[in-house]
Amino acid sequence: MQIGVPKETWPGELRVALVPQNAKKLIGRGFEITIESGAGLNAGFTDADYEEAGAAVSADRNAVLSNADLILRVRKPEVNEVSLLKSGAVTISFLDPFNEQALVESMASQGVVSISMEMIPRSTRAQKMDALSSQANLAGYVTIIQAAYHCPKIMPMMMTPAGTIAPSRVFVIGAGVAGLQAIATAKRLGARVEAFDTRPVVAEQVQSLGAKFVEIDLGEMGQTEQGYAKELTPEQLELQREGQKAVIAQSDVVVTTAQLFGRPAPVIVGRDMVESMKPGSVIVDMAVETGGNVEGSVLDQVTDINGVKVIGQGNLPSEVARNASDMYSNNLFNLVDEFWDDENKQLNLDPEDEIVEACVITRDGAVVNETIKNIYSGA
Repeated sequence: MQIGVPKETWPGELRVALVPQNAKKLIGRGFEITIESGAGLNAGFTDADYEEAGAAVSADRNAVLSNADLILRVRKPEVNEVSLLKSGAVTISFLDPFNEQALVESMASQGVVSISMEMIPRSTRAQKMDALSSQANLAGYVTIIQAAYHCPKIMPMMMTPAGTIAPSRVFVIGAGVAGLQAIATAKRLGARVEAFDTRPVVAEQVQSLGAKFVEIDLGEMGQTEQGYAKELTPEQLELQREGQKAVIAQSDVVVTTAQLFGRPAPVIVGRDMVESMKPGSVIVDMAVETGGNVEGSVLDQVTDINGVKVIGQGNLPSEVARNASDMYSNNLFNLVDEFWDDENKQLNLDPEDEIVEACVITRDGAVVNETIKNIYSGA
């Protein structure tokens, strides 16, 4: 089977879908790999690294795509490149199928089997393939590094002959994968950390990292089967805002991580809360790509609101592209390895398999994922 790895063309995307180490493993399993020239350069991998691993390097992007039986990439395919793909080819990437109906239907018409990495279920068996978690982990780290850079205060307490410096106060809203890593990173840097999540079940995890869990009574709450926070009612959102106000006002750094799977992010930090913070304070809005948690945040910009810096940078994992590529490539390798049929030399994507059922979006000329199909049909 021929694997094609094109260079990412999304603005600002520095990751690569396959690193040389995993290319070597796949070649050892009998795959042939062609990677577009320069695909790994921004993540620190040269063409020579891939050639040393046994892959072919080509400057002909169209050939990389049209000759491949399996295409590995980070970002979703471009609509104008779908016609280059073989009927029956398998493409694996982040796909955003909830918002990319034209692209998904184009791939179905082309006969392409598309796998969306966002749709990998959060189960024990699928954990090694869970790219959302692996990338969110790194994004949580990046938020604190960015906040530390932009904040005029140091993170740790420091005792000097000139006086004692109090530690910075960091408030993390949302204690999922990204939030927990943000908490851990801020604690390592010596900050005083508080955190809140709508799921009380994560309080113990927050406390185990040395942070204080902020208690806000929102009434009946919980999480989905996949471990995501359930959407709040308007009344619960207002209770959350009120409960957070005092903590935000005394914080030097606020990190927001609240996202709803397949839907716009909720606004949980209003402009009045931003303006209540001391000048020089920093807010990092991790949800800015899906609408933002912070009123006034702007994608890929640092906005100054009354002296408070609101960081709205998208694609945070790409800031640490080397590690992000390593982890994402491992996720892809584990996915391919899980379903590779050595005897027949093909991917055995059994429609009855729970992972396949969740993440395969198109196959046999149709949109087959029930969730996505129902959204497109308005059901």
